[in-house]
Amino acid sequence: MQFRVDKLGVIIAALAAYGALLAPFATFRANRIVAGEARSIGEALPSAWTVVVLLLVTATVVVAVLKTPSRLRLGTAFAAIAALALGIGAAAGHLTPPENAYARVSPASGFWILLFALGLLAADALTRLRPSPLVRVLFLSAVLGFIAAVLTSGTWDGLSLLKEYASRADTFWAEAGKHVTLALGSLAAATIVGIPLGILCHRVARLRDGLLGVLNAIQTIPSIALFGILIAPLGWIAVHVPGAAAIGIRGIGTAPAFVALFLYSLLPVVANTVVGLAGVPREANDAARGIGMTDFQRLVGIEFPLAFPVILTGIRIVLVQNIGLATIAALIGGGGFGVFVFQGVGQTAMDLVLLGAVPTVLLAFTAAIVLDALIETATPNRNRVQSA
Repeated sequence: MQFRVDKLGVIIAALAAYGALLAPFATFRANRIVAGEARSIGEALPSAWTVVVLLLVTATVVVAVLKTPSRLRLGTAFAAIAALALGIGAAAGHLTPPENAYARVSPASGFWILLFALGLLAADALTRLRPSPLVRVLFLSAVLGFIAAVLTSGTWDGLSLLKEYASRADTFWAEAGKHVTLALGSLAAATIVGIPLGILCHRVARLRDGLLGVLNAIQTIPSIALFGILIAPLGWIAVHVPGAAAIGIRGIGTAPAFVALFLYSLLPVVANTVVGLAGVPREANDAARGIGMTDFQRLVGIEFPLAFPVILTGIRIVLVQNIGLATIAALIGGGGFGVFVFQGVGQTAMDLVLLGAVPTVLLAFTAAIVLDALIETATPNRNRVQSA
């Protein structure tokens, strides 16, 4: 019997083997600020958990290297990810001395390499299975549900990341609200302004060239620089325009962060609106004219529905982009998850950095999957989604 080898699977298997056997699985620190001590899987986990994790990693290596069915690859990857997630929680309890409130246990490089390899295997299996948009959203819901269940069960409470959260829970949720408000608020404003501008640009070629050139120029300005540029004019408005300061407009804080994200958001929305409308088949417009539809009726009833998947692609780009860029807003007092990232950098506390970075990545990942599903659902030809 001849076995066929999967090339991507060989890479995944090599990563998994390195993460499990050579790289440290967890880091133990006697307190928050001292240097950590690396622990292998065998040292970090109770013996039963060591056997479970290594067996599942071995199974993952085998199904990854061989050309096995996609459903088997997906099931094995998810089982190994679940064991890995529960195992790191067990490592915290195993390594922390009894009644010790100062010790810190964190995932080390081996854990993250294993998680990356298993995630890559799961993503490859999902790609091969080509699930429908609804199934992809259900998979996402299952993953988020598993994370929520582990968090509420207390399995991860011993980890340093959760200890950082426990001491800042109220602040965390306040900054989470600011982060989401900045990302969604700037997206909403850019959509309200950008779609009409995109329609105008589609209709007026001279306006299109000039406006897209300006928006392209804004897109090239580094985010920190743009935040800084906005401080002076918004500060002037706060001082000289009656009522501006009362509604929150000032040189630092949420206002410059919101304006900067809004400006960054305009180019994808405007450009994708132009591309979407330009891609409407001429025959559809000619047929609409033939039955006596006005320009506005053609726009609302024919052009915009056909262009909507491409416009939605621009909105997806903006939302994922803004979730990431909102992190920088903390530098000018805008709040968000960046508060924890920059506090962690300043204190050389990696777990505090992760407290801001992990939910940011999770939000962006969730937004991307949900909007991808919406785009595919809204696209007549689901085998090919147009993008700008």
